[in-house]
Amino acid sequence: MKKSTKRKLIWFIIIVVLCIVFAPVVESILDSILNSFLPEPEIHIYTIDEHPFDSKGELKIHYIDVGQADSILITLNDNSMLIDAGNNGDGDLVVDYLLDQGIEKLNYIIGTHPHEDHVGGLDDVIDAFDADIIILPNVKTTTNTFESVLDSIDAKNERITQVEVGDTFTFDAANFTVLSVMNSPPDELNLCSVVIRLEYGNNSFMFTGDAETYNEKAMLSSGLTLESDVLKVGHHGSDSSSSAAFIKAVAPKIGIISCGIDNKYGHPCQVTLDTLDKYGVSVYRTDMLGTIIVTSDGNTIKVTWEGK
Repeated sequence: MKKSTKRKLIWFIIIVVLCIVFAPVVESILDSILNSFLPEPEIHIYTIDEHPFDSKGELKIHYIDVGQADSILITLNDNSMLIDAGNNGDGDLVVDYLLDQGIEKLNYIIGTHPHEDHVGGLDDVIDAFDADIIILPNVKTTTNTFESVLDSIDAKNERITQVEVGDTFTFDAANFTVLSVMNSPPDELNLCSVVIRLEYGNNSFMFTGDAETYNEKAMLSSGLTLESDVLKVGHHGSDSSSSAAFIKAVAPKIGIISCGIDNKYGHPCQVTLDTLDKYGVSVYRTDMLGTIIVTSDGNTIKVTWEGK
């Protein structure tokens, strides 16, 4: 072997060894340099100008990114509530998310209506966690998805709580009221959606499932309080929901849209986005931001997100 070739081989070996030895250090330095150019995670803060509420803890609402579906975890101190659980394939994701948040049992489970993109993963959740109260509209379908939910409820010896408009429930230091539910089989299951308004101190939050303009008209004439600081925008931002009259009455500061990237339905629809913009609603979307987390001490609302 020529001396020059031998020297090259030796240098090659030295360089390889140095790369292996110092790779973690180089990686750490590069990460620090790259992170210095990245923006800090955003926190958007909304303060409600009311008589200060003596906070009883931090209310936290997780709008879980389950693609073109809904799943919302709400916690306050040791209390927890789950509204919907995504599609059939999202059950493990939702269960794992709840476990990561330290959830051991659920005070409330609400399946807003029997569509797969809302109750698909609910059987997995019921299998994994005990629940004090399970709320479903009194409407049955023969789909395998909904039958699986009912089977899981039976297997756990749980029972379904059926609600009426105006019913109220306590949730630690918060409370919520049922604004809409249909307990007779309609032509469109979206109309069955259980809609609730949760109030904590000076802050309020509305969760709409897939309620449509038909439900919105009924809520507008119900005499119940609709105004809410945060609105889970109905039906993934479809133009079948979020009528101008309803958005005006609810007067939300924040609108959360749960939808999938480039979904086949075109959600959220431009007309819905235009309506929300017209009434000054700040919109946050799971297809753009990933899981969105809203926190409240009863006075101030903070919005953060995990990122895609």
